[in-house]
Amino acid sequence: MTNSLSRIENLRPHALPHHQALLDGTDWASLETPFGPGVGETLPTALARILDPDPVIRSAATDDALRMVTHQNTIYQATVPVALYVAAILHHPTISADSFGHNADMPPHRPTLARLLDWLSATAYDADDECLAISEHHHGKGNLQEDREMRAFRDQRPAIFFAVHPLLGHDNTQVRDAALLAAIPLAEHPVLTAHQVELAGHAQRLLATSTDRYHRDRVLNAMKAWGHHTSDLENADDISARERYARLKAQRDSWWATDGTSGYCEDPPF
Repeated sequence: MTNSLSRIENLRPHALPHHQALLDGTDWASLETPFGPGVGETLPTALARILDPDPVIRSAATDDALRMVTHQNTIYQATVPVALYVAAILHHPTISADSFGHNADMPPHRPTLARLLDWLSATAYDADDECLAISEHHHGKGNLQEDREMRAFRDQRPAIFFAVHPLLGHDNTQVRDAALLAAIPLAEHPVLTAHQVELAGHAQRLLATSTDRYHRDRVLNAMKAWGHHTSDLENADDISARERYARLKAQRDSWWATDGTSGYCEDPPF
């Protein structure tokens, strides 16, 4: 992480900078993105447009800005200030005033707020304890010290979590569920683990109401990791999916055990 982010890194763990301070105080052009250095200089404009009062501009800007720091589940230098900016605008009036409904003749609209939470969730999962363990397995336990971008994001999880936390009780189901999925990986941080009891309650609510396969898988996996018995919360689809994942994992482990030399001509199953 370059020293251009020193003002961010020196924040107290729970402090979240104002979104404008992030735009003005970060040397965006110096930060690495999936598209190389220098591309980041366009990020401030793209991020600022997420707060445009025009919902069409706001939607396009959200896609453009987040796409610039999203590639192959990797945390880049620009990821941390973007994540902090996204967290800082979650309660901005423009985002809060977004339409959370849709006309009967139109396809469902996913609010900007939910989309921002989706990105925070995906990014947090890309830097969670499981990803760290995999990285250490392949590169050695000192990898976190070398991977300064992942370390920087993991250090900021409390600040991001406390921006997400109030949205667990949002009136809109899409926002509530997206907030829960973002909060789960963030709550792996040592100062946040006490919140896992509360999150388990929200998880039970999601399991009682949601049919989204991805959401249910994430929530069930979290509850199991937290030591909860989930058999009473699973439905037939959950059981079928769990059994299918177990078969795929066995096939994948078998493939890796042979070191890819058993005549397979395709990538291992995932």
